[in-house]
Amino acid sequence: MQRKLVWSGYALVLALAPLVFSSSLSQTLLSQMGIAIIVCLSYNMLLGQGGMLSFGHAVYSGMGAFLAIHTLNLVTGGLALPVSLIPLVGGFSSLALALLLGWVTTKKAATPFAMITLGLGELVWAMALMFPGFFGGEAGLSGNRVAGSPVLGISFGPQIELYYLIALYTFVCTALMFAFTRTPLGRMLNAVRDNPERVAFIGYNPQMVRYLAFVIAAFFAGISGGLAALNFEIVTSEVVSGTRSGAYLLFTFLGGTTFFFGPIIGAILMVLAFVLLSEFTQAWLLYLGLIFMVMVVYAPGGVASLIMMNLRLAKYGYLRRLWLSYLALLATGLLGLAGAAALLEMIYHLQLGAALGPELRFMGVTLDTNGFNSWFGAVFVMLSGLGLFESRRRRFVQQWGDILQDIAQDIKRREVL
Repeated sequence: MQRKLVWSGYALVLALAPLVFSSSLSQTLLSQMGIAIIVCLSYNMLLGQGGMLSFGHAVYSGMGAFLAIHTLNLVTGGLALPVSLIPLVGGFSSLALALLLGWVTTKKAATPFAMITLGLGELVWAMALMFPGFFGGEAGLSGNRVAGSPVLGISFGPQIELYYLIALYTFVCTALMFAFTRTPLGRMLNAVRDNPERVAFIGYNPQMVRYLAFVIAAFFAGISGGLAALNFEIVTSEVVSGTRSGAYLLFTFLGGTTFFFGPIIGAILMVLAFVLLSEFTQAWLLYLGLIFMVMVVYAPGGVASLIMMNLRLAKYGYLRRLWLSYLALLATGLLGLAGAAALLEMIYHLQLGAALGPELRFMGVTLDTNGFNSWFGAVFVMLSGLGLFESRRRRFVQQWGDILQDIAQDIKRREVL
């Protein structure tokens, strides 16, 4: 019953989101989030469920995008294929590519697997520049999604129509990938991740398990690429680059690889960072690096693990004891972040914006890169915030440990009763 409520809520959010956020920018962001959810969930089939660190996942989402844009142009030329099925063309093309490359890629696990995917990713990216006839060269390939005959009056020209197509694919793909985790193959993939030697000892082939999961993940990645081709109506070599693969890795990790919904959070964060954060500052990649470092050190399980830990506390009624501690951590963390951000903005301005003069505006304050006060103030605020944050963090860790002990005692008392 609880699972049905979760899936019903998920479908309801997908259906009502463009009605609540009705601006053209919001619909564009929501469409990109749906695409990102599919590709991050497919990547987590490798990383979270199979323990396979891939540096070349963009190869399969990107090749799906290229085959989809070629198919879209064929539909424009008269091919009798509904535009709504073009993402499946991207999915099956990536599946076919994974059938060829996956056997070699999954022969090894751990570090060798990561290095093989990195090499294949760089190879495909180089080929994208070498074969402009297929990849379109530096300009890429473009198409028009208002192709063929409208079905039930739907042409996918308006963004809202395309969004609901993306939302439908997002829901179905999410459900299928969740169902995969409950299949014997999905369970065996977890076993291969945890102890491949034991899996081999009981008669299963760890490479075959990795291979099948790799192919399935590539299929869903290809679907996301096909949807991206319809959404942007242009595909360039950047979609198969190592940078794109690195983004999938970074944000899937930030969302959390341990829980199924973690990559969904990571996908939303990825779109917000790429579209919105990049509008606020040119140094947005530096902030992403800082956030990633902080998450690795303090929350290696990602945002999803933080949510689940606090839900456990709420279940036993102890979450209210942490509100003041959370507020203190938030306040001191924001103070340290403000100082670090001011410092980064001044360094960035000094290196790349010096021609605009020594002054810049940051959070309503004028900073002077030639003045001592601005530098001293930024460093002082950053160190003060970090010092206070560390002090509060230590108290929080002690308080957290006490609460966990209380929960353990509550569980024992309930068992006795």
